[in-house]
Amino acid sequence: MRNNIKFLDSPELSNIVELRSVSQVYGSKDGPVTVIQDLNFLIEDKPNQGQFVTILGLSGCGKSTFMRYIAGLQTPTSGEVFLRGEPRHTQPPVSMVFQKYSSLEWRTVLGNVMLPLELRGVPQKEAKELAMAMIDRVGLLGHESKYAQHPLLSGGQLQRVAIARSLVFQPDIILMDEPFSGLDVVTRYHMMELLTKLWEEYQPTIIFVTHDPIQAVFLGDDIYIMAPSPGRIVEHIPVDLPTFGRNRDTMREGRFNELVLEVTDALYRTPQDAVRGDEK
Repeated sequence: MRNNIKFLDSPELSNIVELRSVSQVYGSKDGPVTVIQDLNFLIEDKPNQGQFVTILGLSGCGKSTFMRYIAGLQTPTSGEVFLRGEPRHTQPPVSMVFQKYSSLEWRTVLGNVMLPLELRGVPQKEAKELAMAMIDRVGLLGHESKYAQHPLLSGGQLQRVAIARSLVFQPDIILMDEPFSGLDVVTRYHMMELLTKLWEEYQPTIIFVTHDPIQAVFLGDDIYIMAPSPGRIVEHIPVDLPTFGRNRDTMREGRFNELVLEVTDALYRTPQDAVRGDEK
């Protein structure tokens, strides 16, 4: 069984997200069940640019639990979680875009995007101006008065609302848990291109969970593979493509397709390694 990746903490760079020896154990009628074990993870600040990290793994490897730790929605059984060098429980909430549509159906598109600003006490006029600018940025201008629900908005439009809501107060960290999984192929690619453009403009740190190697390579600068039984990070694949300016032409490049195959092979290896590990 492959060991957890050893992360080297560079003293000249500040840490954005760090998980130290995190484990999660649940009780069951058959005794304790360990779903994540001794997981270590580190994102360091790169000068003058944001970070885009993608996490891949099979169902049940603990990807969503991993994200809940960073979001502050769950506390690990053991280990520590830090944001910007401070314990997670002392930090304000980070933005999170979920797999399922999370907009408030009783609020309009504008009302949903304004919500984080309202909660932070931004004056109404300023909040509306900021929200409208972000609605325009994600291509929803003209839809701001519609309620954020089907069938008034499509799935892609609802995810644009969620992304606009996450970006409107310019957070340092955005978590995205398979946000495009329910979209058709063409809409998914449009959303991927939109997300790269928004990331280049605002440059937050984005941690993006996906099952799709193509998404992982197109969006990320660093890819981490998680294995199950118990959940742990087993591979790190740097994406040596240009950081900015990725588009559909990027997917035609030889190196892009080499990386997709490399990530796919890594995913195929993880269940076999997990089985071998359980047998030992």
